[in-house]
Amino acid sequence: MRLITLYCVQLLATIAHTQLVALPYGIQLKTNDQKPLLNMDPVGPAVPPSQGPADPERPPPAQGGVLISDVMGRDRSINIFAGFARDVAPISSRLDDSSENSTVLAPLNSAVEKLPRKPWEDPKDYDALGANAYEGGDGQDRAHRNLRRFVEAHVVPVSPWPEKEKVKSLLDGDREIWWEMRDGVKVIQPDDIEVDSVAGRVGNGELWIVKGVRNYA
Repeated sequence: MRLITLYCVQLLATIAHTQLVALPYGIQLKTNDQKPLLNMDPVGPAVPPSQGPADPERPPPAQGGVLISDVMGRDRSINIFAGFARDVAPISSRLDDSSENSTVLAPLNSAVEKLPRKPWEDPKDYDALGANAYEGGDGQDRAHRNLRRFVEAHVVPVSPWPEKEKVKSLLDGDREIWWEMRDGVKVIQPDDIEVDSVAGRVGNGELWIVKGVRNYA
C-alpha cells in the first residue's frame, strides 16, 4: 500500500512537471487556451463617452488675428453691403481696427435689391430738390451721406451682444434695437428681421448675415 501511494505521488509530480516544460524537438503539450465567453474586465468601455452634438446657437470660435474687414468680403451673398461699408471711410476703418468691437448686421444682396429705392436715396431729397437731387457735386455728397447712414444703421458697436440687451447702432439718433431667439433663430427687434447665419466670429467682433434691411428712417 505504501508503494502504491508513493507511485501515485511520483506520477502526479511528473505530470505537473511536463505541463510546465516544453518537450524536445519543439513539441509542446496541448494546453487549454480557451478564453471565457464574457469579458469581465472591469476597466470599462474602450470608446470614450460622446461629447454630444455641437450647439447650433453657438457661433464659430473666435479667430484672434482675423478682423471683420477680412471676412466680410469673402461671402458673395452680402457683397453689395460689403462694398458700401468699404466706401464709408469711418466704418471701413472701424472694421479694420482690432481695438474696436462691432456686430455687423449685413443684409443679403436679395434684401438690398428688394428695397423700393437705392440705399443712398431719400424721399425727402426728391421732395425738396426734384429728380436731380443727386446730380453734381452737392448731389454726390448728399448721396454719400445717405449711404453712410444706411451702413451705420447696420453696425452695432457691441460684441459680444447678449440676447435682449438693448443697444443703439452707430447711426446718430437711432432707436434701440435688440435680438431674441424665436424657434431657434435669432431675430432682430423691433424690425423683426431674421438672422440667416453668423458668418464669422473674429478678433474685433461678429458678422451676422440678415434677411432684411433695418427701418431706420
